Amino acid sequence: MISHSHPVIAIDGPSASGKGTIAKKLAAHFDFAHLDTGLLYRAVGLAVLRKKGDPADPVLAEKAALALNSSEVMGLANDADLRGDEASLAASKVATIPAVRAALLKFQRDFCSSPPKGKKGAVLDGRDIGTIIAPDAPVKIFVTASAEARAERRFKELQARGQDATYASVLADMKERDRRDAERSISPTKPAPGAIVLDTTNLNAEQAFGEAVRIANKLLATNL
Repeated sequence: MISHSHPVIAIDGPSASGKGTIAKKLAAHFDFAHLDTGLLYRAVGLAVLRKKGDPADPVLAEKAALALNSSEVMGLANDADLRGDEASLAASKVATIPAVRAALLKFQRDFCSSPPKGKKGAVLDGRDIGTIIAPDAPVKIFVTASAEARAERRFKELQARGQDATYASVLADMKERDRRDAERSISPTKPAPGAIVLDTTNLNAEQAFGEAVRIANKLLATNL
């Protein structure tokens, strides 16, 4: 059992389900610290690259992972380089290094137990928050939506960025990623035991957030 001295809201779900937006809004609503855990491996890989190193080097990658600072990490979402292909490739390399995974596991659990900037709680979103990082979190929500709805959202995002893509190709990629994420041996994407499933297929952003607030309020009142 992993105990938390501060309330933790664990948000999991597949790509483009809306979990990131919901997590950020919940953090603002409750005045909790927010951590987009998906950016951590990108941050480690990019840190190695910026020092002219090889992200596949276990010594350099572990050093970068251990150097992460919780206060600085809260601003990762503002680093445009983390969204690029270079960071994505680097992330895939450092993620295979056991020492990096161990360091980031500790980092995330420390974030839960001691949220930065004096916050009274933490909201983490990713794919294994409720199953691995914070299995005893009082609030566990698995945000999902149909592959078609998520592909439509991602397609519109790509169009807005001026990137060349078709809905059919985005949908195919989405389904393949879902398959890989669900079948991988390490931290597969699935609802944690006791998690509330929030299907956003037919909900807009505000409706999804409202439902998440209702769930969080109920569970926080029950478990704290």
